[in-house]
Amino acid sequence: MILVRGLTKRFGQTTVLDGIDLEIADGERVVVIGPSGTGKSTLLRCLNFLDRPDAGTISVGDVTVDAARATRRQILALRRATSFVFQNYALFANKTAKQNIMEALVTVRGRPSEEAARQALDVLAETGLADKADSYPAALSGGQQQRVGIGRAMAIGADLMLFDEPTSALDPEWVGEVLDLMRRVAEQRQTMLIVTHEMQFAREIADRVLFMDGGRIVEAGPPRDVLDAPRDERLKRFLRRVT
Repeated sequence: MILVRGLTKRFGQTTVLDGIDLEIADGERVVVIGPSGTGKSTLLRCLNFLDRPDAGTISVGDVTVDAARATRRQILALRRATSFVFQNYALFANKTAKQNIMEALVTVRGRPSEEAARQALDVLAETGLADKADSYPAALSGGQQQRVGIGRAMAIGADLMLFDEPTSALDPEWVGEVLDLMRRVAEQRQTMLIVTHEMQFAREIADRVLFMDGGRIVEAGPPRDVLDAPRDERLKRFLRRVT
């Protein structure tokens, strides 16, 4: 279970997250939609302290962190309970696909190198990239790089996987292969929180859709309610623009 209460983040005088409350059940797939600049990515980054929240509490599994009093040890525990898939892949350019996945296993999970190497190869096989184990990011397509990034997040075995617009940096021809991999991850009942502008994908994969605007969750519910029968006027306007 993921439980968030009163999550607040300000940049200067601007409140980006305005007291977010959120619960996510184990195995639930939650998709976050909304206009740019409404705090969607900041929400994800605050959940594992890539951006430090100003206030609020975050519980992921057995780990609970109070933003106002979080210690380094608590933050590290929270990060071990989550994994993050970035918009821009965030791979180490000087490491191969296998080494990028191994790095997470060794540094986050403390696995011995030989064990990490075996697991990295297994993960690459799952992502359809077994033949790219020794390739560096520069030799991979954008879609392949993002699949390595997802594989790295899969390998950690975190309670919660966070996806920050994972297809936004991709050429259209590579979007499908990344979404297909995410579907396979979802089928394993991995708990997922996904920020995306891919409305059809949200409709297919989400147990619940959240619409954010102005740093708040404005409307939430099953895809058929939020996407097909929206109540809030801001959500209606947003859906008209994106669909």
